This record gives sequence, structure tokens and C-alpha cells, in this order.
Amino acid sequence: MTLRSRLLILLSALAVLAAVALASVLHASARAERRDRTQAGGPRVTPGTVTLTAPGRMVFRNMAWGPHRDELTTVPAGAPAGPRTSSGVKCLRFYAAAGTGVCLQAVHGPVSDTYRALILDAHLKERAHYDVPGIPSRARVSPTGHYAAWTAFVGGDSYAGTNFSTRTAIADTRTGTLVPSLEAFRIVRDGRPYQSSDVNFWGVTFASDDRTFYATLATKGSTYLVRGDLHTRTLTTVHPNVECPSLSPDGTRIAYKKRVPGLPKDAPWRLYVLDLRTMRETPLAETRSVDDQAVWKDAHTVVYALPGDYGADLYQVPADGTGTARRISVSAVSPAYVD
Repeated sequence: MTLRSRLLILLSALAVLAAVALASVLHASARAERRDRTQAGGPRVTPGTVTLTAPGRMVFRNMAWGPHRDELTTVPAGAPAGPRTSSGVKCLRFYAAAGTGVCLQAVHGPVSDTYRALILDAHLKERAHYDVPGIPSRARVSPTGHYAAWTAFVGGDSYAGTNFSTRTAIADTRTGTLVPSLEAFRIVRDGRPYQSSDVNFWGVTFASDDRTFYATLATKGSTYLVRGDLHTRTLTTVHPNVECPSLSPDGTRIAYKKRVPGLPKDAPWRLYVLDLRTMRETPLAETRSVDDQAVWKDAHTVVYALPGDYGADLYQVPADGTGTARRISVSAVSPAYVD
């Protein structure tokens, strides 16, 4: 092959690559433009005032296409499919309790995005912020508003497989003190101290005593529910095969996703509730795989997200294994109930 032929092949290849790159940019731009248009037949969203102290409200991330996509919005808890009031504050993940919120945000840069966690007051004003070392995944606030926690993927982007790593942090919202990683805590597994280089933690949920919390520990291909102690900085295994725990309002039960043998590798979970006194597991009536940290709407009902036409929709199901799952809101994720 002559030099001229090689140059022609090289130029042709470069032209093809340039065309593919241009098409990708145009496609992404067109999709972004479509997302800015109001979703046909979607929920009505109007700007207004959103607070974390208005009783009987649900606050969540709005996923409906249009000018208020990704903003924190609110609806009456008793009418979750109704018109939405949008705040203008954008979050990827969100949670709130006792007038304190945590908002995990993307900071868009010229080359790549970075992420941060905002601690918000009752009027969604920033009180503090912290760098987040990867893609935001889970967020929680303690029932008193004293602590906030978040999890980020620092390697991989899905809990379904095994090739991922996470970083989970806890912040004291009053003093600003940050525990940047639960990996600094001492682990007790089956009554003995445990150490391993492969430990990962995610999905913190807090008790009301401003000391106790629960989370998922993953190591050696297995997951465990662990009980954390903020005073002694210890994590103690409680029960196997528990992911993304969510503590009930009375502190006696954990809603969680459990890997069930025989399900697809990319959708391996079912929702369960664990009684912390008896360690009895109850499968819930939702038969689809749920990759979310459920939220307790009240003592009898859990709420969670499943994929929808515009990102995700919210569903609820009884916490005692009876009844059926039903969709309560479209184009919504990361709900928090304001008492």
C-alpha cells in the first residue's frame, strides 16, 4: 500500500469519526432541548415557595420535562399526583427531616461534572456544603435534623454487579463536623473485629436518638445490615442480605431491598421489611426489582421509585406484605414527607 493510499484511509477514518462525534453532540443537544419543553400530558408545575416545615407535604425531585426539571417541588402528601410547586433548587438526590434538607448536586464544568452536598435550612437556603467524591446515590437526614448522610459511587455506577465502590459520609449539621467515610469506623462482624480492604458502605438511615444509625456493609461478595454508633464509631453486623435500609418511624422495622436467587443479575432485588426484634423477614407485595432506598410514608406504608417514561415514578405498598403496589406520582424521585 502506497503512502498516498494510507493517508487517504486515515483521512477517511478521521472524517467518519468527526461525523459520529458531531451526530452525538447534535443528538445530545436535541435531547436536552426536548427536556426543556413541558411534558405533554405531564403534571402541572409552577414556581412558588417550597419549605421543609409545611405540614402534610411531600417534597421531591421533579423529573417532568420542562423548565422545572430536577428542581425540588412539593405537593400535598394526600394528593401526590396533583399540581406541583417548584422551588428553583436543583438536586440529584434529596431528603429532609425536622426542617433540615440535604441536596446532592452536580456542578457542571467545561470538561466534566463535579458533585457536592448542600445542607439546606427550612427555606432551602444553603447552610453548608461539602465536596462529594463521585456520582450521588443515596441521601438521608436524621429525624431530629442533627445529622445528614450521603453515598456516592467512586467506581462503577450500579449496585447490581460487584465491580463498584462507594463512599458514605455523615455530617453534623449543627457543628459542621464531617465523617468523610464510614470506612474509618471499627467493624464488628459476628461478634468479632473485622477488617478487609474491599469493604463498601451505602444507604444510611438514622434512629431518633442522634447516635444510632443503620447502613449496608458489602464485603467478600456478601451484604449485611450494620448498626452504627456515632459515639463509639463502630459498625456491628445485624442481618445478612440487606441493602439500602430504611428505618420505620417507630424504630422497630427496616424496609430494604434483598437479593433473591433466580432473578436477573441486573434486576436482582425484592422489597422486604425486617422486624428488628424478631429478625423476621416479610416480603412486600411489589414484585418488580426495586433499586431504591425506600421511604416510610407513615408506620404502615413505604414509598419507592421505579423507572418511568421520564426518569422515574413513585409507588407505594403496604409494609406488612398485604395489598398491592400502586403508582402515586409520575416523573418524581427522592421523596421526603414533612410532618
